Amino acid sequence: MKVFAIGDLHLSSSRPKPMEIFGEHWTNHWDRIRSNWMNNIGSEDIVLIPGDISWAMNLDEAGPDLDSIGKLPGRKIIIRGNHDYWWSSISRVRSVLPPGMFAIQNDSITMDGITFCGTRGWAVFEDSEDLEHDIKIFNREIQRLKLSLASADNADEIIVLLHYPPFDEKGAENQLAQLLKEYPVNHVVFGHLHGASLNCVTEGYIDGINYHLVSCDYLDFDPKLIIEK
Repeated sequence: MKVFAIGDLHLSSSRPKPMEIFGEHWTNHWDRIRSNWMNNIGSEDIVLIPGDISWAMNLDEAGPDLDSIGKLPGRKIIIRGNHDYWWSSISRVRSVLPPGMFAIQNDSITMDGITFCGTRGWAVFEDSEDLEHDIKIFNREIQRLKLSLASADNADEIIVLLHYPPFDEKGAENQLAQLLKEYPVNHVVFGHLHGASLNCVTEGYIDGINYHLVSCDYLDFDPKLIIEK
């Protein structure tokens, strides 16, 4: 069994949005992801998708995108990204997921001896136009990560999905990263970063945790192998 990760799929079956507007390297990006996925991922493998799954604005619109992912091999675990406007209550989200796809929100899921936790996260910038609002959301995301990690009772191995990186714009740990160190977290996958932000990425082995940026354009649209058991 292998665990892969790839984020920021930005699918748009119901609400077409050509990703080429963000650069020619995005041309036919979903076809490229699917080809790499089919060539490397088996039915017993696990694929982590840390947010920004679909441009859809509601669950009905998101259905074709979720189904397209669901048809691919492997078991999929997803969290919400900042552009997943279709993500409503967790019970409604789970009710429309294809077989073999699982959503995390304020909880965790264990597969093959590995416990998966996660939350969206948030970014707080000193020059934000609404700093108080951003701090409020960030603090709420800390509480959600606490709930998720606390639900991983006696887990020996934890992999965490975040959408936003657990570092600030200068690469310093934020409170999410500090919280992660209180639990037996082995790996953290995150996305959100694109374009110029990819030139100053903080990842790798830091204080006992392996951090992986898995934005699909950063991975050249090829799911990254996180672990193999």
